[in-house]
Amino acid sequence: MNEKLARHLGWLGLVSLLSYTAAVVFSPLAYPGYDWMAQAVSDLSADTAPSRVLWNQLGALYMPCGIVCVTLCCITVKEHFNRAVRAGIGLFALMNWISAVGYAMFPLTQAGISGQLQDVMHLAVTAAVVLLSIASLTLIAYGGLRQQSCPALGRWALAALGLMIAGAVGTAVLPRAYFGIPERFSVFACAGFTAVLGIFECRGWEKQEDV
Repeated sequence: MNEKLARHLGWLGLVSLLSYTAAVVFSPLAYPGYDWMAQAVSDLSADTAPSRVLWNQLGALYMPCGIVCVTLCCITVKEHFNRAVRAGIGLFALMNWISAVGYAMFPLTQAGISGQLQDVMHLAVTAAVVLLSIASLTLIAYGGLRQQSCPALGRWALAALGLMIAGAVGTAVLPRAYFGIPERFSVFACAGFTAVLGIFECRGWEKQEDV
């Protein structure tokens, strides 16, 4: 692939993050009574959610740009990093694909969990996304910190992993009235790390130790 083109496409990671942020921040304007502190982000895109149309509009670039970015990184990173980092980025890309396809096929039927098969599958997709996210970020953090030429990528992965774990623990231990706060730690950890990978792609992987 043309190196200059690849570096320009890396900006799609940041575009993905901005699109997702816009959807999370502004979609509640079309959802009367939505409580961001208590409710999950996925409630905004549920089949019966009044904010679904606005969510789809604002988040239209989130999945496509993120998929292109992380898939591109899988191709271009292999000459610059050790096996752990390469495997981690591969798993992170797989997580993004499962997220894109799984949530498109199985959105929530309504805010909360109604127990229908579609909602059960939504939860299964979420479980797969969380497990793959933790595994991929762990590998990238381990490999990045171990390889002296690329400590910055490892530190960013470690930070994202910390947010993921904090989000998972927070949703389990905090009262239901505050569920939405730690849940956003997890979702923004992944969206943010996609942007980080894209920025490294733009700069050139060989220069990432300065980030």
